[in-house]
Amino acid sequence: MPTYFTLRWQEPAALRMIDQRSLPHEVIYHDYYTHVEVAHAIHDMVVRGAPAIGVAAAYGLALAAFRSPADRVEELQQDLESAAQALANARPTAVNLFWAIQRIMKLVNSQAYATPDSLRHAILALAHQMAEEDVQTNKRIGLNGQAVVPAIAGIVHHCNTGALATVDYGTALGVIRTAHELGKQIHVYVDETRPRLQGARLTAWELKQLEIHHTVIVDGSSGFFMRQGKIQLCLVGCDRIAINGDTANKVGTYNLALAAAAHAIPFFVVGPTSTIDRNTSDGDHIPIEERPDEEITQIGGVQITPDSTPVSNPAFDVTPAKYITGIITEKGIARSPYRDTLEIWTR
Repeated sequence: MPTYFTLRWQEPAALRMIDQRSLPHEVIYHDYYTHVEVAHAIHDMVVRGAPAIGVAAAYGLALAAFRSPADRVEELQQDLESAAQALANARPTAVNLFWAIQRIMKLVNSQAYATPDSLRHAILALAHQMAEEDVQTNKRIGLNGQAVVPAIAGIVHHCNTGALATVDYGTALGVIRTAHELGKQIHVYVDETRPRLQGARLTAWELKQLEIHHTVIVDGSSGFFMRQGKIQLCLVGCDRIAINGDTANKVGTYNLALAAAAHAIPFFVVGPTSTIDRNTSDGDHIPIEERPDEEITQIGGVQITPDSTPVSNPAFDVTPAKYITGIITEKGIARSPYRDTLEIWTR
C-alpha cells in the first residue's frame, strides 16, 4: 500500500502537503500556515487535482480562522470572507474549489456562534469531515466503476487522478486501483500529459507504488494503440461537469475522446458529484485557465522554442457530452441524456 499522502492537517494549525512538482525524483512535504500560502500552493500546482484542491481550500479557510486576530465573531466572519475570495482566485476551472469554499462559508454564515473559537473549531471539524468524505466517496466510485471494467483490459488514462489528485485513493485511477485489487488483469496506457507531464511524472509513479502494469505513451499515440487493439477502455477525470454532461478536464482529453469514438472504445469520465456544476449549462460556459507560456516553451527549465515564440497554453479543454459513454460517480453511472440524472444528483 502507498506510504505517501497528498495533504494532512498538522496540529495545532498547519497544512502539510506533498509537493507534486518535485515528483517522481523527490518526495518533499511542505507545511503551510496561512490561507495565502495555500492559495499560492494551489495556483503553483504544489497541490492539484479537483478533489484535493477543494479540501486544501477548506483547510486554507481553517488556517485563516486560526490565524485571524479577531476577538469578535463578526470580525472573524469578515476575515473569512476575504480569505475565501483569495482562495477562489487561485484557479478558475476546478469547480470543487468553489464547492468547498461555499460549503465552509455556508457554515460560517448559517448560525450564531458564541465565540470566535467556537467558529474556528467548527470550520476545522467540517474540513476534517470533507477530507474523510472524499476518501469514502472515492472508494464508492472505484466500486461503481467495476461495472464497466472488463476482467482483462488495456485502459488508457490521461493526466493524474490517483491519490495525489484527491485526499486518498483516487477517482479514475481509483477505478483502476480497485480493478487491480479485485484481481482483474489490466494494463494501463498512461498519456504523458503535456505540458506538465502529470501522466509521466505522477500517474506512472503512483502505478509503480501500486504494482499495476503500465506503459507511458506520448499524448498523440493513443489512436495508434487503439487501432492495434491494445485498448478496450478510456478512463479520465474531470475538473468541472456542466449540467448537460460536457466535461472540462486536463487539455488533451478532448483529443482522446475523439480517438476513442473513432475506434468505438468506451470513454468514461470519473469523478465525485461535487464536480458537477448545476449552474453551468454547457461546456461553452466553463472558464478555461490559461497557464504561463514557459510550461510549453521550456522542459525542465531548458527553452526548446525560438525566442519570442507565440504560445497559447490552456490548462483544460472541454469534451462534449456526445463523446462520453458515461459518467462514473459515487452515486452511480450516469448515461445520456445526462441532464436528467445530473440534476437529480445535485439537488
